[in-house]
Amino acid sequence: MSTSHAPRALSLAAAVLTGTVALYIALVAFGNITDFGTNQAFVQHVLAMDTTFKDDDLMWRAITDKGLENTAYVLIIVWETLAALVLIAGTWLWARRDNVRARRVSTYGLLMLVLLFGAGFIGIGGEWFSMWQSKTWNGLDAATRVLVLTGVALVVVQLSPSGQEG
Repeated sequence: MSTSHAPRALSLAAAVLTGTVALYIALVAFGNITDFGTNQAFVQHVLAMDTTFKDDDLMWRAITDKGLENTAYVLIIVWETLAALVLIAGTWLWARRDNVRARRVSTYGLLMLVLLFGAGFIGIGGEWFSMWQSKTWNGLDAATRVLVLTGVALVVVQLSPSGQEG
């Protein structure tokens, strides 16, 4: 590939990766809205820490109030939905070849998912609520997959040309 096509190829890669992550998180949010109970149970079990080792030094962290558990779940769905909308907008901007705004908007949406899956699910869920200890309610592998896909997309978006051409 000649160097004159490299910026266009990077912009295309950024668009495809942003669109892929947008599709994925939109489907996740849609699934959580239309099949509310499945992942509601997941969030409740993780927060309640009821399938962990039940170490007294950790169990004080557990949240067993159903209202707080459901609030956390609804906030996750709202965050997923907002991230999906931001990434859809980023994908649209890539398609219009508005690279400056596409890069900025895509970065915001991808960082939203880094926060959700990295800080939220891996950090808070995995470590604070000891999700790693559960054989039944352990979403660390899934969260890691999404974080890796999001991270790759974020790197490509940052490498993409920020000029209007491309």
